[in-house]
Amino acid sequence: MTTNNILSLPFRKSVQLSLSSSLRQYISKKYDQHPDMFRHDLEVIDSLRRDAVNTREPHSTGIRKLQTYAAQLVWMSGKFPIDIGVDFTWYPALGYHTEHPLVQNNLQYELLNILYNLAALYSQLAISSNRSDTKGLKTAASFFSQAAGVLSHMKKEVLPELRMANPPDDMDEATLEALTQLFLAQSQECFWQKAVMDQYKDASIAKLAARVSDLYNLAVEAAMQSEAISSAWIHHMSAKHHHFAAAAQYRAARDCLEKKRYGEEVARLKDAVNCVTEGLKECKGGYISKAVVDDLHGLKKRVEEDLKRAEKDNDIIYLQIVPPKPELKILERANMAVASVPSQVAKPYEYFGDHAEFGPALFTKLVPFSVHVAVSIYEERRDRLVNNNIIAELETMTDRLHEILSSLNLPGSLQALEKPLGLPSTLVQHAEEIRQADALNKLQRGFADVEKLCASDKAVFEEGKALLAAEEEEDHALRLKYGTQRWARPESRADPSHDGGAKLWNQAGDIDGYFASSTSSDAVVREKFAAVKETLAILAGPDRGMMDYIPNSRRTEIPELLKPAIGRLRGVYNDVLRLESRRRKRIESLRARSRADDIKGDIMAEAARLERTYPNTPIVPAHFEDFFDKRLDSLYESELEALEKEQADQEKIMSEIQRANRDFESQKKVIGESGNREREKALQRLDNAYYKYKEIVSNIEVGRKFYNDLSRIVEQFRNQARSWVNERRQEARMLEDELSMPPLASLSMRSSQPQSPPPQAYQSPAPSSYYMQSPQRQPVRAPAVHSPHVEAQIQSWADNVPQQQPKPMPPIASMQGAWMPNMGIKFSEAGAGGSGGSPGQGQQQGGGSSSGPVRGTWDPNSGIRFG
Repeated sequence: MTTNNILSLPFRKSVQLSLSSSLRQYISKKYDQHPDMFRHDLEVIDSLRRDAVNTREPHSTGIRKLQTYAAQLVWMSGKFPIDIGVDFTWYPALGYHTEHPLVQNNLQYELLNILYNLAALYSQLAISSNRSDTKGLKTAASFFSQAAGVLSHMKKEVLPELRMANPPDDMDEATLEALTQLFLAQSQECFWQKAVMDQYKDASIAKLAARVSDLYNLAVEAAMQSEAISSAWIHHMSAKHHHFAAAAQYRAARDCLEKKRYGEEVARLKDAVNCVTEGLKECKGGYISKAVVDDLHGLKKRVEEDLKRAEKDNDIIYLQIVPPKPELKILERANMAVASVPSQVAKPYEYFGDHAEFGPALFTKLVPFSVHVAVSIYEERRDRLVNNNIIAELETMTDRLHEILSSLNLPGSLQALEKPLGLPSTLVQHAEEIRQADALNKLQRGFADVEKLCASDKAVFEEGKALLAAEEEEDHALRLKYGTQRWARPESRADPSHDGGAKLWNQAGDIDGYFASSTSSDAVVREKFAAVKETLAILAGPDRGMMDYIPNSRRTEIPELLKPAIGRLRGVYNDVLRLESRRRKRIESLRARSRADDIKGDIMAEAARLERTYPNTPIVPAHFEDFFDKRLDSLYESELEALEKEQADQEKIMSEIQRANRDFESQKKVIGESGNREREKALQRLDNAYYKYKEIVSNIEVGRKFYNDLSRIVEQFRNQARSWVNERRQEARMLEDELSMPPLASLSMRSSQPQSPPPQAYQSPAPSSYYMQSPQRQPVRAPAVHSPHVEAQIQSWADNVPQQQPKPMPPIASMQGAWMPNMGIKFSEAGAGGSGGSPGQGQQQGGGSSSGPVRGTWDPNSGIRFG
């Protein structure tokens, strides 16, 4: 421990790295801008980091270096994602693993470390301030308040954005809270010291001291929850808590003396003695600096002297009743220390500019990453609106139209009468389209592509699933080996961690459902193809094949009575064809307009407007919601409104064609026209096959898109499963190593030389024998030590603490005069049991000559006596 009576935070250390090269590579890969546009910015960011990580001395120039780099990191978090491919390496400053660095690809992790070092710098500047005068005390208090403010800002603003399941031990929530309260306590202590130096009234000093005690107590409570705060610091803070509780009561007692409340004075002095005694208990073990111990002893001496005087005066002169402690009025608190977040940390955007404190912000011309995310969100939302809400509705209406026409045997019934011989022109056009598209091979290739994509996705998924199953089996085997009580970690399917087993197994079930659904859909599409394959083959063949397939009508002239009905039906059917053609062109136009809808220029202008309007707020995709809504409404709201009219037009034309078809069928029955039935059916089958081909092509495209989207999901699942399984296996190895270690009770401090079995005669046990257990007899145990002071010394590793030696016991058997190798080495014994117990006496009992009594304490100049 240092000789100082207050604490400061050590710096975290990092290693040098080239941040600019990683940023250059990321810009080149992820952005549409060339990294050479930002050559100067890349050089500056490297220089800023170098200056910041090399700030390890308590000098005020380091404040600006750390603040500037931290501000640029905050600004960059709006331009880049949190993981940009840079492995930031930092060594902990507190705790038991300060030699083991933590490496994270995380911009917020870098920011957290820089702010930590800024708080450390403030605390060290406070320590180095001259606290022997009031000006220096005000400076130290200000630095401690700013250190507490930075730590509070880290806890509230930066830590929630860290996206790390387990933050570093010395920067987790409990540690940051403990350090915040510690520096507030030390800031308040500076105000207390200034009040004492300025000779404030005792009542005011008591209020300040009571608040110092409270803050130290809050620091201790938070530190007990931390894995990084050392026992020495906890003892220090606890001692200071009791010290200032005693100081507050002492000053309150002096105020009582001034106001002639002599009984209360005695009561408060007694409580002050109790408090300072508790504080001195924390000093045992050598954990606390000499300055703190001296302060406690000095305070105790003064309080005890005043208590002795006050009790004597009250017993002889004043005779006032001394109230018990519960009846004493609780001291008021005067809080002066406040966590002060420097404005350069809380509002860094206000300090950017060509002539501002931090200079110009870097990468201002780089499109912010949030804007790229916003562009992706807009494009996805636009495509969903156009494809699902507009085009899908139009295609559904068209499918419904074809279903009605097919149920009416149109256009086959018309073509059979209008073209009793040869091939109808519409059928010839459809057949030509089928031939040019190489329809059969196209569909076969589509099915093969879908099947290949499905197999690839399944292979990746099964690989991830196999990793989970293997890990579950390994965990089950180890659980059986060590038992559920010793193998104390969650089961594979119940691991609640982020991207843990519970989430991964649930995701595996969801993906299984995706595959089951897609496999069923694929089978339905193949059944559609099988139903029309032969008919499509006829359409794809030569015209002679179609003519052979379609029988000619026996009647080559249309009856006069049927011509008006045919004319009306043909007119309405042509309206249907025009409706379908107009709809097809509209869909193509919508798709072309959607592809041409480039939002980048407009969204950049909107981002610039947001930056001007809200300069202190980082841009996030949610800020563009209103912009998205307005743009989508202006471009596609009219198309959505036109759907209702389109539906109404279709309903109207369907009712007309159904009515015209009823008239047509009734006229056919009147004249007995039935000779064209076979030709009508053949033409209708060919027409249905054409539209079914169109439907299957659409289904295949949907399937291909589905499996392409699913490939990203299964790859992410496999990668997460692989990462989690590796973590679990590493955790299992560590836990198995821990469980395989021998229990502490079986460990012993044995000599490196093998010892022969002891002789039958009794030997005084060596110090180590108090901690060794012999297999032949019960171990000899060290005598119990009842003094708490001695207990603290035994537990301490301090150099100035004497080792507790075992008390020698009297011999219970005779020793032979000659020393034997199997007897071991036995030092001269001190007198025990009131008989002296010297070696000389032992020899006399064994029949040898005596050389006279020897003192109980061994003299190094007397050498070693055997036997």
